[in-house]
Amino acid sequence: MRAADAVVTMGCGDACPFYPGKRYPDPRGHRPVTVDAPVTHAPLWGRALAEFLGTGLLVTIVVGSGIAAQRLSTDTGLQLLENSIATALGLGVLILLFAPVSEAHFNPVVSVVDFALGRSDRTGLIPSALGVYIVVQLAGGIGGAILANAMFATATAISTTDRATPATFLAETVATAGLILLIVGLSRANRTIPVIAAAVGSYIGAAYWFTSSTSFANPAVTVGRIFTDTFAGIAPTSVLPFIGAQLLGAAIGGGLSIALFRRAVAPVSAQGRVTN
Repeated sequence: MRAADAVVTMGCGDACPFYPGKRYPDPRGHRPVTVDAPVTHAPLWGRALAEFLGTGLLVTIVVGSGIAAQRLSTDTGLQLLENSIATALGLGVLILLFAPVSEAHFNPVVSVVDFALGRSDRTGLIPSALGVYIVVQLAGGIGGAILANAMFATATAISTTDRATPATFLAETVATAGLILLIVGLSRANRTIPVIAAAVGSYIGAAYWFTSSTSFANPAVTVGRIFTDTFAGIAPTSVLPFIGAQLLGAAIGGGLSIALFRRAVAPVSAQGRVTN
């Protein structure tokens, strides 16, 4: 790594979703930090803004592409294909854009797991930052749905699409557990931000198809999608079961991560040698 590329970021370490690697003292005396990729040393308000924008744009992509798919195609399979491709690509781009600022959680359960797994070695979010992240993620999700409605001249309305069934509860549990396991596993294997962005986007795109719920796996996205009575909407009565499943999935994914990835793994070179 070139010296010019080494910039520090707050709140990262072995449990950090997007910045695995060596930890260095935070120059402001708060949390340890890592040096791994070109990242910024953003204050909390900057990270909160990145989380608000990232979550909002993610929901805009989900809702907007769903509306476009409905208008462009009459076949529901094509609609889901169009929606899933746009979401997978868009999520990867948003992670690349905002990870250097806020770690690109865009998801309350990711933030909670980052907080929980980082408690022992003080590498995760601190409690006050966790609260801020969750609030701005929820606000961003709602704003993103309203923005998508406006761009397609669709009235913002409460969704009437009931999605809560035992099958979708199981699907959301599986989707969220897999997402958490993927993020923590890749980060502790010292994967780079572009690799993690591609993997997370690909996973969500695939989970659209292998889960009956189309893989919300995100309480902020779930709440935001209440505010559009379109292809991507979810009725308020379905939200609590979905979030309950997501929390259960996060706990399962976090537990599996602890069992499988107890310590950060040293990166392996192209020749197969373990490097530091």
